[in-house]
Amino acid sequence: MRRFILRYLIPRFMQYLTLIFVGITVTFIIPRLSPTDPVEAQIAMMTARGNTLDAQSIASMREALTDMYGLSGTPLQQYFAFWGRLLRGDLGPSLGNFPTPVSQMIGQAMPYTLSLLLSAVIISWIFGNLFGALSSYYPKNRVFSVIEVAGQAVRPIPYYIVALVLLVVFAFFIPIFPFSGAYPVGTRPNWSLEFVWTFIQHAILPIVTLVLVGFGGWFIGMKSLTSNIISEDYVVYAETTGMKESKILSQYVMRNALLPQITGLAMSLGTVFSGALIMEVVFGFPGIGSLTMVAVYRNDYSMIMGIAIYSIIGVATAVFLMDLIYPLFDPRVRYQ
Repeated sequence: MRRFILRYLIPRFMQYLTLIFVGITVTFIIPRLSPTDPVEAQIAMMTARGNTLDAQSIASMREALTDMYGLSGTPLQQYFAFWGRLLRGDLGPSLGNFPTPVSQMIGQAMPYTLSLLLSAVIISWIFGNLFGALSSYYPKNRVFSVIEVAGQAVRPIPYYIVALVLLVVFAFFIPIFPFSGAYPVGTRPNWSLEFVWTFIQHAILPIVTLVLVGFGGWFIGMKSLTSNIISEDYVVYAETTGMKESKILSQYVMRNALLPQITGLAMSLGTVFSGALIMEVVFGFPGIGSLTMVAVYRNDYSMIMGIAIYSIIGVATAVFLMDLIYPLFDPRVRYQ
């Protein structure tokens, strides 16, 4: 156990912290390279709405906004102040929804994105890998051949095109599912069974869209991996001994082929924190993707920075956790 902690856990934890530190530092630098001044943009937005301000009021507002957005002082002072606020969980106010905190808006949108994308990624991963392995092990099976053709036919289509087709067919011509949103207009989100069921009905089409598009990638990846493994000596030997095909497929073929797919799953789970921008806009889903779109239109760099930070932490955490459980799937890591 001590050897595991010293030689495996601590080095990977340090890599995890380094990745987050570098990613957030880059996130801090990039917006400050933009020619747009957020303080002046906010003042211009207020004056454009018809607010009449004298020179002294504008100067006071400029000073207050500069301090509030963490833009006062030298870049180094701003950097240390930025980390101080970040460690307290303060991402600053949203420029587009002033003075609502960025962390509050992301916290409200995150559950919708996570419930949507986590479900889609896990479902597509499970079925893509399962049918990919079966198609490779039973190459003459017509059912798996049809599934492969269908999956590869949908795979190159942009997911927003698939979303629009499903929306037109199953929400307009055949109104089985709701047309837009995560719940009906005027409904207050809560944890009642009625609201949860309503949310599931609204989420089915977005989830199906992402599953259809993501299925083909996992399918072809798993089929390619298993095609190489089924010709290995240990698989051929297991077949000659008369071992059951189901055991060979699960214990010898899929278990070894899943290792690269597990790494891909970790990356996919990490990226769900950035949302599915166009898909959420198409379905009117109030998630991180929609929040990002609005932030870009309003030049809300505080919000964009906050979403980027959540995405960086999400990807780094997913990879770190996968590193910790990887030895459970690969005995070679345990031996090392």
